[in-house]
Amino acid sequence: MAVEIGIVGPHDLVDDVAATCEEQPGVEARRFDYDHESQAPAIVEAHGGQVAAWLFTGVVPYALAREADVLTRPATFVDYTGATLLQAAVRLLRDGHDPSLISIDTVATADVTTTFGEAGLPVERIRSLPYRNGLTSADLIAFHRRQRRGGAPATVAVTCLSSVFEVLRHEMPALRLAPSNHSVRTALRQLLLQASSQAQEDAQIALGLADVPDGDEGLLKEVAALGGTLARFTRGTHLIVTTRGPLHDATAGFTTLPMLRRLTDRHDTVHIGFGLGRSAAEAENLARRALSRARRVGSAAAVLSLRGETDIVLESTTAVPPPQDVNLAVIAQRVGLSVPTLLRLRQVRHAVGTAPLTTREVADQLNVQQRTARRMLHRLELAGLAERTGNLALGTSGRPLTLYRLTL
Repeated sequence: MAVEIGIVGPHDLVDDVAATCEEQPGVEARRFDYDHESQAPAIVEAHGGQVAAWLFTGVVPYALAREADVLTRPATFVDYTGATLLQAAVRLLRDGHDPSLISIDTVATADVTTTFGEAGLPVERIRSLPYRNGLTSADLIAFHRRQRRGGAPATVAVTCLSSVFEVLRHEMPALRLAPSNHSVRTALRQLLLQASSQAQEDAQIALGLADVPDGDEGLLKEVAALGGTLARFTRGTHLIVTTRGPLHDATAGFTTLPMLRRLTDRHDTVHIGFGLGRSAAEAENLARRALSRARRVGSAAAVLSLRGETDIVLESTTAVPPPQDVNLAVIAQRVGLSVPTLLRLRQVRHAVGTAPLTTREVADQLNVQQRTARRMLHRLELAGLAERTGNLALGTSGRPLTLYRLTL
């Protein structure tokens, strides 16, 4: 069975990278091209369920997709160091330019100097701007323009972004980096290893126990959407058998369970407990624990239990008691966060009062990545300990930041 790899990048590079990938037996490349790198997150989000892994033609679209937290499949990018840099030096020499007199963006300074130095090229006059989160194509264009105005009229702008190249090529000598076949093959090998590891993880057994009245015909349809099968466990309790991969997708990365809301439209009381284990026996024990804790949460709740005493409330339609009346250890088990993390979040809430916080501000306060903060806040929201108050736009581009008010 072929492994479907989604190739994301500008039109011309996508075709070249896909062709190299398809030389590998058992690989099927699907082409997803864009007009501007800022479109990469939307492409991944729209087609995430259609491929086994993502290969980006460069680090920038990969970083944008990762920052937007839309990567639910293994992903990597084609590295522009090594063979790709040497290929660029040869192209510069062929076109009559001095490869030691360039401004280059995105690639780390150490990688440029090491590669060119090993090739015997001088590196003293090379100026570089390594990529970091938040840099835009406008920033890169301004960088190259500054080098051009800095008294080195022979400087060639070397960029990895087609959007930057299309602007600069009308103003100065410019070269767009294109990944070498060797770099593509190296990235593909790494990605296939990740995809294989993910496939093994996705095959973990997931068992669910659902308290739903007998005779609910809609339950079978809900379970089919999880890629699972349904059997009667005891009177009023049903056994759901699936695997980690479909459950992960259906719960948006173990953060929600829409089927609970649909079931509660028909029944006053619904409890669902999922257990994820390396064997059927382990998964069943965890599912029993999850169901027991779902019953304690309220009249309608779904809980996922993992190894290591971790329980995550996937969904709850029952109001949670006021935070001051609930022990932090109980909350920690309910939302799948540690007590120290909850204490830090409570300190943040005391510091800001009723003012809303962006996901980025919470990430900065807790010294975690923004996508980690986003997941924490979503779990608190499901448990009734945070409320979403809107979005903060970042201007003409970039994903809006969600605003939350903590009630922890």
